[in-house]
Amino acid sequence: MEHNLIELKDGDYCKVISGAHKGKQGIIQDLKASKTGHFTITVKQENNVRFKTLAKNVELINVE
Repeated sequence: MEHNLIELKDGDYCKVISGAHKGKQGIIQDLKASKTGHFTITVKQENNVRFKTLAKNVELINVE
């Protein structure tokens, strides 16, 4: 699923849909552009474990 990176912001809840962390979910804590021009995010899971992944590998989850 292709999405607009403007939609992503700190505090949003997301699920990783591809890549090494596929299936994990958590809160976005950091959004940065890497030296190569890709956007990376840090995701904090409920158990306080953090991991980095590419922003293109996640989709937002509405928690209401």
